[in-house]
Amino acid sequence: VEYLTAGGKNEVTVKITEGATAKDVDATLAAAGVITPGALLNFPFKNLATQYPFLNQNSLEGFLFPDTYNFALNSSPETVLRRFLDTFEIKAWPLLSSQKNWYDSLILASFLEREVKSMNDRQIVAGIILKRLKLGMPLQIDATVSYVKCDQGFMNCAKPGVAKEDLKTDSSYNTYAHLGWTPTPIANPSKGAIQAALTPQASGYLYYLTDSRSGETVFSKTL
Repeated sequence: VEYLTAGGKNEVTVKITEGATAKDVDATLAAAGVITPGALLNFPFKNLATQYPFLNQNSLEGFLFPDTYNFALNSSPETVLRRFLDTFEIKAWPLLSSQKNWYDSLILASFLEREVKSMNDRQIVAGIILKRLKLGMPLQIDATVSYVKCDQGFMNCAKPGVAKEDLKTDSSYNTYAHLGWTPTPIANPSKGAIQAALTPQASGYLYYLTDSRSGETVFSKTL
């Protein structure tokens, strides 16, 4: 058992946390010696779209499934990416594949992963976001503004918090300034966040915020 679980001498264990961005994942793998910096981000992933039909998008964001992986040192980026995509295909795709607008659900799941902690709160927030979308109002997701502010990487971002002036940022990821979904997910969501996105809970609320000290989500009917 020790021999089987210890791994090889040329192997490292890497934990990809929920809510990490593609840029974060690349940096984590590079720091562990699995790939060279930028190798995953710059890989021509669309070459694999015939084998992974869900990959026919403009970004890897959302498809690098959070989990604990064993990788060989100095792996090829294709080998590493296939591991991620195989895991996504097994754990996330069965949930999403039956959805007509499944990519929107993946985007929503990434919002929930970055904004809300508990499953129940995530379901309520999912309902709120979908209600805002239906009403034609801006989605107003702070995490999308932070994604731009942090140059698409939360891990090494010194000031991820969103200030009032940040809400004027000219970006298609700024959900205060632009209506509708962001062009891509803003992180790689967990299975739980995806499940919450697919099971939104109706409520009378239209607004929410997260208490920075307790992590509790506070809901409100009015601004």
